[in-house]
Amino acid sequence: ELRGRTVPARDAATLLPSTRVLLKRREVAEVEQELQSQREEFRQRMERLAQRREQLARREEEQRDVVLKYDAFLKAAGARRERALRREGQERARAEAEAARLHRELEGLLQHRERLARRLRSLRRFGDYLRDALASMGQFQDVPAMLVHFAVLAEARATLAQEAEAGQEQLAQGRARLQRCQKEMSTEILSTNNELAQLQTRLEAARQDVLQWESCWAHVQSTATQKTLLLGQIKLAVLNLFQLCTARLRIPMDVALEDTEAQLDMV
Repeated sequence: ELRGRTVPARDAATLLPSTRVLLKRREVAEVEQELQSQREEFRQRMERLAQRREQLARREEEQRDVVLKYDAFLKAAGARRERALRREGQERARAEAEAARLHRELEGLLQHRERLARRLRSLRRFGDYLRDALASMGQFQDVPAMLVHFAVLAEARATLAQEAEAGQEQLAQGRARLQRCQKEMSTEILSTNNELAQLQTRLEAARQDVLQWESCWAHVQSTATQKTLLLGQIKLAVLNLFQLCTARLRIPMDVALEDTEAQLDMV
């Protein structure tokens, strides 16, 4: 009848020793059961914590690999960009040098043509004299031969002008390629910076999770320590009760000091 209800403190003194022992054993059993349940819960929490730590370790390793890959990517991208800029600078320098050379040649030819034109205008009034001079000098057979010579010069000038125009076109194409490369590199760097910011945010969240679980683990250890102390106090109380009973009833103490259940049975 006493198993299903709690005996008031004022009636505990009137109970039989065996009844009090049964009540005490029931209380100890309940404490043991509660302790066992807490141990099981603690074990499960420890398993979950271990799994969480393994996950965090894997995530940190993955993030470390991502950071290393990102550093390697940045280095490779920087090297590619430097090579592209170097090539573009060399091409631009060659194109500018070629354009300058053609421009100088063109200026020289134009100046030469202008000199020839001025000379022709100045000598036009002396046509008759030139015809006589051609006959005497023998440099040209006739005036048309002289015109053919100047036509050749004009053709050479046109060819040089075309070459100068082609050089300008190549220079414009090189500048366009440089602008495209710069735009692509800017887009790639922006995307990489965004990815790095996301990874840093994930790393900070993982660190916060680690701190939270470490605090929980410390709390679990503190609770387990308190329960262990309580269990030790219970065992000590049982030992004192056992020694008191055996001393009063003069029963031999043939039970080990660590065997709490045997002590309770003996009592």
